[in-house]
Amino acid sequence: MNEIYLGGSFIEMGESLDVNNPFNGAFIDRCGKAGQKEIDKAIVLAQQAGAELMKLASVQRYEILHGISNGLLNERKRLAELLAGECAKPLRYAMGEIDRAADTFQVAAEESKRLPREYIALDWTAAGKGKEGWVRYFPAGIVVAITPFNFPLNLVAHKVAPAIAAGCPIILKPASAAPLCSLELAKIIDQTALPKGAFSVLPCDRHVGDFLIADSRVAVLSFTGSPEVGWAMKERAGKKKVVLELGGNAGVLIAGDADLDHAVNRCLMGGFAYSGQVCIHVQRIFVVNGLFEAFCERFLSRVKALKYGDPLDENTEISCMIDEKNAVRVETWVERAITGGARLLQGGRRDGTYYPPTVLTGTNRTMEVNGEEVFGPVVVVEKVDSISEGIRHLNDTRFGLQAGLFTFDMRSIRKAFEEVEVGGLIINDVPTFRVDHMPYGGIKDSGFGREGVKYAIRDYMEAKILVL
Repeated sequence: MNEIYLGGSFIEMGESLDVNNPFNGAFIDRCGKAGQKEIDKAIVLAQQAGAELMKLASVQRYEILHGISNGLLNERKRLAELLAGECAKPLRYAMGEIDRAADTFQVAAEESKRLPREYIALDWTAAGKGKEGWVRYFPAGIVVAITPFNFPLNLVAHKVAPAIAAGCPIILKPASAAPLCSLELAKIIDQTALPKGAFSVLPCDRHVGDFLIADSRVAVLSFTGSPEVGWAMKERAGKKKVVLELGGNAGVLIAGDADLDHAVNRCLMGGFAYSGQVCIHVQRIFVVNGLFEAFCERFLSRVKALKYGDPLDENTEISCMIDEKNAVRVETWVERAITGGARLLQGGRRDGTYYPPTVLTGTNRTMEVNGEEVFGPVVVVEKVDSISEGIRHLNDTRFGLQAGLFTFDMRSIRKAFEEVEVGGLIINDVPTFRVDHMPYGGIKDSGFGREGVKYAIRDYMEAKILVL
């Protein structure tokens, strides 16, 4: 196909984007490439749809969102195979992403029944005597969502589903490397009763996408991607609300009382699922001294056993990266770390777009593999003498998205919850853990605002008070 989804219609375009399988370079499909004219039309159609969308009763929003969830599940296998092909995500993880996207729309369906509203007493002071207030939240207006390649369906769902629940029209710019699942989602949404004009999918290049970012008719910009791009977008966004999810270099702290086998199993998944191309991928592991050698021995044994292969093979555990450029970047960072004194425990030899599961030790904050977001299959493992030292290392980063702590000691848990500088602390699991209704987001260079359907809805609405 050579189409975009423009405000309720699939439109054939003159320009196109080819999508190839990163694993073998095979052509998968192509989609249309939007220009400034299509962006302007999408905004006009969204404005026209806004009033109708806002008037939908909760039961109507529920039925639309529930229908989208069912539509995804009905197409589960086909969509998972498409997803695995366009971004080289192993099929086992692609199937899980379809399930999560369906869950996200179902959670939004439930949240559409309980949009925020409140009663407030005003007679706390003499001026308010005899008065009371009713606070209702109204749609903020048009939402622009810009999403990355690594979760080309569920991260889209985390922006589209709350917008529909809140009553906001939404225009989506998917990642150019993986736009096909977004257009398949548009086919499902097109079959529901969502007002035409309320949703558009506009694959385009970054220059054209800038018109969406700067346009004053847009009320909310929600972006998931790199800090460098996200903060620059915020500068160009003008007066609109901005929600940024900008990734991190997530850390794990393993205390002396940890269940070691459980910690190894979870760190293996957290470090290497989808080749580490996850913003809450386990990148830094700090192990309290007495467990360090035992952890490394068991962890390296499991890393060596990971099965590499075609993402469409159900047995594949790890596949290639999204493109060779990123694989070369990871290779360069690892080589610099080794030159700087780090020790390679496992992996480290690139083959085209494939970078193998790699483990380093002896790193420090000045090395990219430790101090920056590697966004690849690289984990550093370091020894610490105490929980306090481990917390200092967890915080020694410009990022603050999520962290994990393996311990059963409540004093350590409370200390970490108060002191670790993140948006979420996960106990006896890795920072890669996320369910789709929990608040999710970070501090520092990891951005601001929260996803998780209920919390995103709040960003898409504005309070208005009625004083009686």
